[in-house]
Formats: sequence, C-alpha cells, structure tokens
Amino acid sequence: MSDDTQPVPATEATAEAAAAAVDGDVATARIAALESENAELKDRVLRTIAEMENLRRRTEREVTDARQYAIAAFARDMLTAGDNLARAIEAIPEDERNSNAALTALIDGVEMTERDLVNSLEKHGVRKLDPLGQKFDPHMHQAVFEVPTSEQPAGTVMQVMQSGYVIGDRVLRPAMVSVAKGAPKPKGPKSEADDTILRSV
Repeated sequence: MSDDTQPVPATEATAEAAAAAVDGDVATARIAALESENAELKDRVLRTIAEMENLRRRTEREVTDARQYAIAAFARDMLTAGDNLARAIEAIPEDERNSNAALTALIDGVEMTERDLVNSLEKHGVRKLDPLGQKFDPHMHQAVFEVPTSEQPAGTVMQVMQSGYVIGDRVLRPAMVSVAKGAPKPKGPKSEADDTILRSV
C-alpha cells in the first residue's frame, strides 16, 4: 500500500507560518483596537454620567434657591413698611397712650399689624436679627458709631437703631448698630517691652 501523503515543501510551510503569524498579528491588533475603543467609550459614558449628576445637583440647588430667595425683593420692600409702622408706634409719647381710648385702639391696631407683618415674613423664611449684647459681626451688622465704655467688652453691640433681617442664610438687610469701644489704655510710664515693640516697628 503506497502512502499518498506527500511532504510539504519547506517554502510552503514557511509561507503558511508567516500567514498564520500575520493573521495572529492582525487579530492581536484588532483586539487591541477594540479594547482601546471600549476604554474610550467607557470613559465617555462615565464622564456623561458625572456631568448629568452635576447638572442634576446644580438644578436642584437652583430650584431650592429660587424657592427660598424669590421673595427677597418683595420682602425688602415690606421691611420699609414694617419700619414705618414701628416709627408710628414710637412717635406717640408713653403718657398719652392711655389718655385717649381712640388713640389706644389705634396704637393697638398698628402694633398688631406690625406683628402680623413680622410673622408673615417669618413664615416665608425672613428672620429678624436681634444683635443687642452680641459680638459685632460685619457680615450681619452695620456699625453706625462706637460707644466708649468699660461696662462691655470692645466689639459688643450696645444699641440697635434699625433691625436687620436675613432670608435663609443671606443677609436681606444688615442691622444698624452702635458698638462698644474698649476703654482707652491707661497712660503711664512706658515699660521696656513697649519700647522694644516700638523699636521693632
């Protein structure tokens, strides 16, 4: 029985090996290209998700701010009306308040209106500042003048000339206040430490 199998010439075997190597390189290159494309698409998807999340948070914050601060201009105008009501009450001397029944009823009505106005503002997030006796805060208060005193520490609010208001965490109107000024330092003989400080300056 004769063997039909014939040996493959060396040149053909080399060509097949080279073709297989080329096919392997092409497949490897194709896999690498697909992996690179996959990584790029994954990066794009992650960035898009992050951008959408940031947009959602920003939109929520803007909606919350709009809801909370939308009435700021209206509330600021109402503060002027409240100030005028308070001035009307303060303008009537204390001894005349009880002398006339009609005047007493009028004052009671004005006071009630002022209270209702303040309560209505509070329902919508507008709070009245009461800084008397507190430390001066330049973000919340506006100093009109200083009061020299040794009864309070320097920087303490001594008097409130006009009430301040905040809406949420923003100042709607700063309180106009007077602030305690520390007592002047006693003038005595200079110490060596004072001389050293002055020389260093």
